[in-house]
Amino acid sequence: MRIARVAIIGLGLLGGSIGLALRERAPEIETRGFDANPNVRAVASERGLVQTVCESPAEAVSDVDLVILCVPVGAMGDAAAAIAETLPAQAIISDVGSSKQSVAETLAAILPGRNVIPAHPVAGTEQSGPEAGFASLFVNRWCILTPPDGADPQAVEALSAFWSGLGAKVEIMDPQHHDLVLAVTSHIPHLIAFTIVGTASDLEEVTRSEVIKYSAGGFRDFTRIAASDPVMWRDVFLNNKSAVLEMLGRFTEDLTALQRAIRSGDGETLHDLFSRTRAIRRQVIEEGQDDDRPDFGRADHG
Repeated sequence: MRIARVAIIGLGLLGGSIGLALRERAPEIETRGFDANPNVRAVASERGLVQTVCESPAEAVSDVDLVILCVPVGAMGDAAAAIAETLPAQAIISDVGSSKQSVAETLAAILPGRNVIPAHPVAGTEQSGPEAGFASLFVNRWCILTPPDGADPQAVEALSAFWSGLGAKVEIMDPQHHDLVLAVTSHIPHLIAFTIVGTASDLEEVTRSEVIKYSAGGFRDFTRIAASDPVMWRDVFLNNKSAVLEMLGRFTEDLTALQRAIRSGDGETLHDLFSRTRAIRRQVIEEGQDDDRPDFGRADHG
């Protein structure tokens, strides 16, 4: 199965980066795009995020081999419905959402019998919008595919090759397992960041100004994460509710145990925890998943 024409619905950070990566790494692939915001379409046209910026999603997907829905997970249903009538029968339909089970169920219900293969490129920055995209975003980052039972193996192979061509490392995963893993590695950390920055903003005015003025590295990192797109993250938490609540319960239990250790002066427990977490940090670095390139919660790419 050959991918020669791609439609990108949603031309923000991820959609724009896909278009720019294709322009740089696979210029032979024809790209079309649409965004519901006319201002975004104008910027996308100016930056050349895709070769053709269309005036409707139906126009964008006609006669394409691959459609990538780059919209918040809560908007997947509306996006799928908007392309249903003009979508070619053999086209692959995918996405970039951080929650996979809910997306798979939504797309399967609206586009029954189609080649729906959800995907999640684990890459991004706290920036959003058509100005934020850049071609190297996916290089050496993981892209997780969550094909449903009975998915066309040729379509899965074609989508895997597509993401590999953009520089990503591809993994196949069950959607439920994906949602549990990402709840731990991404969703709960973001929830903690939103919470701690919110706590700082709720302090008395003079204290809050001092918190901002004297921010140490840890708080600065939290504020970078908490600057992420609020619509996207609202939808992630609402659509990955079960996995997030399960992991949040476990985290709350661990936090309670840590409170007890601090209250009782149990230095051994604290030292053991900090030693274990330090080792995990080293493993992340050894896996090449932390460098000076941007990712969710990391510094702006400039």
